[in-house]
Amino acid sequence: MEDIINTYKNDPESVYHTWFLNNDDRLKAFRSIRKSLAKVIDEIEEGKFGNDFKGSSLETVVTAISEQKQIFEGAAHAFFWKPKLRIPDIYENEANKKAFGRFLKACLNATNEKQVLDEIRELNGYNIKGLGPAVANIIYFLHPTLFPPFNTAIVKGFNLLFSQKIKLGSWPEYLKMREIILFKNQEYRNMLSKDLGAFAGLLFEIGSNRLVIDENAKLVLQNELDKQVKAIARRHKEVEKDMAEENSHSEMQYDLAKLGRALGYKVWIARNDHKRKWNGVSLGELSIKHLELNHVPPAVYGTISLIDVLWLDNGNNIVSGFEVEKSTTIYSGILRLNDLSLSIEKDCRLYLVAPEKREKEIQAQLLRPSFKKAESVPISYILFKDLRCDCDAMCKFGNGLSVLDKISKSV
Repeated sequence: MEDIINTYKNDPESVYHTWFLNNDDRLKAFRSIRKSLAKVIDEIEEGKFGNDFKGSSLETVVTAISEQKQIFEGAAHAFFWKPKLRIPDIYENEANKKAFGRFLKACLNATNEKQVLDEIRELNGYNIKGLGPAVANIIYFLHPTLFPPFNTAIVKGFNLLFSQKIKLGSWPEYLKMREIILFKNQEYRNMLSKDLGAFAGLLFEIGSNRLVIDENAKLVLQNELDKQVKAIARRHKEVEKDMAEENSHSEMQYDLAKLGRALGYKVWIARNDHKRKWNGVSLGELSIKHLELNHVPPAVYGTISLIDVLWLDNGNNIVSGFEVEKSTTIYSGILRLNDLSLSIEKDCRLYLVAPEKREKEIQAQLLRPSFKKAESVPISYILFKDLRCDCDAMCKFGNGLSVLDKISKSV
């Protein structure tokens, strides 16, 4: 087992590195998923949830999960409304919908393991057609040290590694698997993490046949060799794509920092991005070393300090905030900017900065009723191509925030 864990951890393209360990978007997702889940619960309680997955608040939650790299790809499929089968039966059946809402609310507010286990058993007692342990992926983002994710590859890897016959679609089977995972994770606690995502990633790699062990060696050699080669090549392309996206993210932060400084503002780069580089320059070199904000609660300060780029005047007042959204959910970026606007006393300009291919998605998200309320500061957006093209000219000829009006758009 130790050799298997070491092989998993030493593979730079395993989900341990690409998703679990070195992915700031994973950490940001915990907060945005919790906040979005509260909206699902409110809509169910108020009778506003609707009768389809597409366009619902639940779609926002599950999309944020399915965007979490390879391990959660396809997580949304279990929640798609399949009209011919009438599953999952939480859209048309009001009693089931209410039970699902109570379950989500109880799990969101739970403070210990027993409370969540009791809710799982109660939900299972309703026998809601088509609603199985895929919900565990939501619970993971609420209680990551107590409940592991659950999908086909994870179950396959679990069965191979521990010679079990766990089946999909059964809460009792999931709970049995969970007990073994908790026991083994404790046994090898110094090699992995309290967060069960690390262990789930190991099972995912075995189940995907990227990590070969004795139990799946023959299967890989006889039936899966070609698939494995394709999977490795595909993963390599995904990693290369991720690297390209990270580079474009750093490029936009660099351009925004350069522009802000040219306009006479102090610049703050998200505290977890100071070591990123663009054009051989560490982004931290373009940023002030400490973000000093008055009258901001510590919890909100932590969120604001993770906003990709801030411009401040000489009195340390934030005059503009920018969230660069390359591949993560637009919704979470809007939430961070919205939190900023509600937490500071003076008005500031807020911008999403995103690739051209995401323009329609941005427009749709900004038209959500919750972001059109009177107390919300309007959010505009800037496309990568426009910032790239005009940054140097704005640095040379711009003399204030109004220079952004030339390249920003509103809905």
